[in-house]
Formats: sequence, structure tokens, C-alpha cells
Amino acid sequence: MQQAERTGLFSDFTVFLWLLKLGAVINLYFLANTLGPASGADPHIVIPAQILFAVSAYRCLFPNRYKDNVVFHDSRLSSIFVTRVLATFVEVAYIYQFSHVLRLLNVDHVGWVNALSWVMVAQVVVSQGFVWGAIAAERLIFYYYEELGWGVIFVANTIASAYLYATVDAGAGQSLLQLNLIFGAFYLPWQLIHVRALRADARASGEGEEPAAPLTWGLLAKGLSGAIHERNRQTGAEAWGGSVGLVWMVAYWATLIPMWVHHIVGVFAAR
Repeated sequence: MQQAERTGLFSDFTVFLWLLKLGAVINLYFLANTLGPASGADPHIVIPAQILFAVSAYRCLFPNRYKDNVVFHDSRLSSIFVTRVLATFVEVAYIYQFSHVLRLLNVDHVGWVNALSWVMVAQVVVSQGFVWGAIAAERLIFYYYEELGWGVIFVANTIASAYLYATVDAGAGQSLLQLNLIFGAFYLPWQLIHVRALRADARASGEGEEPAAPLTWGLLAKGLSGAIHERNRQTGAEAWGGSVGLVWMVAYWATLIPMWVHHIVGVFAAR
């Protein structure tokens, strides 16, 4: 009986999705902190953080999953389209913040380190195009390309951080380089497994390297219309991507990324 209860708990994410709302409290607390003394820090650090905290709080309150337009609340505020617009600004903003940190800590102005930091920004913009393509064209292969881009971003971040950690005395900024390296050590192997799974999923759905059917304006308009209007309320674990999807939501919206960005703001506010 105990095993059945455990299986039931993890086969339905209702409890977890309600608990995710606590992440909104965390994000609003961090946002309030950036409106205080930290607001005087570098705006290239503070403003991306404020964008991330505000949008992450929203996503904790109205979670959704782009694939199949899955939502927890059948509300217009759960719109895939609205969430994706907000997420586009967030992802470009916080990767720009990460890249700006590398340039600030690159006190010797090593050219290739600065170049890698800008590669991160360019790649996150490209990845936004792929995720929008996945939503509008309803092609899983574009999610593969999007996530492949995130791998490129954090490979660049890890390489630049390793060089700076070994060659620069960054003072309090050393903790930021350490975080970059620790994250890279855990994230990059996981991301390799993730992108391979996404590619296999796309192939299983009948997609190859190129979509079987040509992309037309009508097809893209249909996909965008679905993202705006369709809401498929689900609480089953499979609909939310299983344990991988749950860990991703908690880490990205409620814990790891908000705490990391908040720490960055704190370090530069102290400086």
C-alpha cells in the first residue's frame, strides 16, 4: 500500500504544482531586495535580475509546458504565447548578465574571453528562434536545436570561467567563477543526455533532420493560434515531462537560477 501511494504521488503532479507557487514568494523577495540598496549596482547586473525574478514568480503561479499546450490553471494567464514572450526577454536578459559578469571579471581584457561571452548572447538569441519555431511549427526537432544551443552557451561560460579562475584574482568574484564551474560540471553531462533524448523523441514522432511537411505561413499561424488560445489542463507526470520536467521547473523558476542570479547581484552590490 505504501508503494502504491508513492507511485500515485509521483504519477500526478498536483501537489508539486501547488508547492511550486512558493517559488513566487522567493522570487518576489529577491525582487524586493534588488529594489533596495542593491539597486545602485551595475544596471547591466540588476535589471536582468529584476526581469528574471518578476517573470519567474509569474511562471511559478501559472506554470505551463509548451509541448501540447499543457497548463495547470485553465486561465488566459497560463497562455503558452504570453509565457513564451516573457521567457524570451528573461532568457536573453539573464544570459546577457552572465556574459557581462565574465567581461567584468576579465580584468586583463583577454580578447577570446570577451568573444566567448558575446557568443553566449548570440547563441541565446538563436535559441529563442528555435523554441518559437518549435511552438509555431509544432516540430519537436526544433526543441533539440534550442537545447543544443543552451549546451553551447554553458560550454562557453565554463571555458571562460575556468581560464579566469586560474589566471585572475577576482576577489569576491571568485565565488561567481566557482559557481559557473560547478554548474558546468553537473549541467553539461546532463544536457548531453537531454539533447539526445530530444532528438530520439523527434525521430520517434516521425521527424528527421528536416520536417517531413513543408513549413507554410498557414501552418505557422495555426501553431501560434494554438499557443494563444489552446490550454490543455493536465496534472499527470507524463504531461509535465516526468521527473526531468519537475526538476527543470523547480530549478529554473523557483530555486537554482533565481538564487544564482540573486547572489550575482549581491556580489556586485557589495563591490
